[in-house]
Amino acid sequence: MFPLTITMVDQRINGLQAPGLPRAFPGPDETQGALGELLGHGSKILCDWLEATNNHGPRPALSVQPLAEPGDAGKSMEQLWCDLAGLMDGAYRPNHPGALAHLDPPSLGVSICAEMIAAGLNNNLLAEELSPSLSRLERSLCSWIAREIGLGDLASGVPASGGSLSNLMALVCARQAAQLQKHSNCVVITGAGSHVSLNKALAVMGIGADYLWRLPLDSQGRLKATEVAAAIDKAQKLGLPILAVVATAGTTIQGLVDPIGEMAALCKSAGVWLHVDGAIGGVCALVESERWRVEGIGLADSVSLNPQKLLGVSKPSSLLLLKDPAHLKNSFSTGLPYMEPPMVSQGGELGLQGTRGAEVLKLWMSLQYLGLEGIENILQSAFSRASILRNLLESMPLQLLAGDLHLLSFTASGMESENQVAWRDRCHRELLRSNYWLSKPNWRELPLLKAVLGNPYTSSEHLQQLASVVKKSLI
Repeated sequence: MFPLTITMVDQRINGLQAPGLPRAFPGPDETQGALGELLGHGSKILCDWLEATNNHGPRPALSVQPLAEPGDAGKSMEQLWCDLAGLMDGAYRPNHPGALAHLDPPSLGVSICAEMIAAGLNNNLLAEELSPSLSRLERSLCSWIAREIGLGDLASGVPASGGSLSNLMALVCARQAAQLQKHSNCVVITGAGSHVSLNKALAVMGIGADYLWRLPLDSQGRLKATEVAAAIDKAQKLGLPILAVVATAGTTIQGLVDPIGEMAALCKSAGVWLHVDGAIGGVCALVESERWRVEGIGLADSVSLNPQKLLGVSKPSSLLLLKDPAHLKNSFSTGLPYMEPPMVSQGGELGLQGTRGAEVLKLWMSLQYLGLEGIENILQSAFSRASILRNLLESMPLQLLAGDLHLLSFTASGMESENQVAWRDRCHRELLRSNYWLSKPNWRELPLLKAVLGNPYTSSEHLQQLASVVKKSLI
């Protein structure tokens, strides 16, 4: 039997011997043929799914799962479309007006389009020779965002696959800047309400969990500057090096913002790195009218910021921004001997990720489409919805937790703890029956319902209906 030639194998891969199948790899002669039909059909399936949202609840239901493992022979597109439909039936519907449980708004249409184009380009921002135009765009966009939030004229950063990675890279940069690479007993000071990604970051960095000092919060839930000052003094007296202080601009349960300006003054005086986890609220600094909500963010050494959480940029979209971006190269540069010598720092040496897709494309297209006025409108509409719901609930026997952004957490007041839990679960079920999905966090010994008001499809009428369900549950 003769061995297969490259041509024969390529013909099999591209489906040229199977009439009716599109090419597996679109070639340079591909215009409006099979690929166009494939994308057109896929787009229709997605659009149909989005349009059918009002016929479903916001919370994903269990669906029939297709086999995960491939068979010996590839499936036809008809079979794949059928399997995909089953998976999509069990998917979360972020564009449902009642989808208020988490920090996952619907995607901008332009972001969806950019995601598709980026997949087709399949450029790698590891090195400039692989993606010259996109690499330059990424540097320019990161620099603009860093300057816009107040980090300074020389500031810049790098995209990351989520806020957890942004926070990890920030702490690695802080450790390098303080020359603490050989220390496993360096302290990270933060509040009890900061994100759990800090625990993961220290675990990855080989720093014991005991060195993450989560400090008490004030009565509303913010970290107090006096507690930070006392912790810095304690670490110095114990002879423990301080890796960083981490402020939060938008806690996950309440959307609270720590006193960043006061903490920045303390850190500057002590010579300590200040990182701001602005994954939720950092985008407020992009527009002048809302910058007050995260006042002082430009005084930080580093900031993590997630456009995916409120602006509608499809996941993942996160940035690590630094006042002095040289810390990225100093912390992560290893050299890329398999690439052409660069004129500037290669993208793969500015963070933990080597291979990176063109995520900058969807962020750039989204920001260009929105403009500063569009960004402002998105922010203000989210904060307006939070204010409307708070006003609707204030007259009820509820404990409404403080919040600075577009999150609102609450529980029944005047009840024993076990009765609060029973009410919370009952109210949650009744809300789901009315197609409103809130999450059920537990925080500071309180069983809460949490509404995230970043969904642009949630109207005042929807909020009135939601409040009515809550009111009836209290009777």
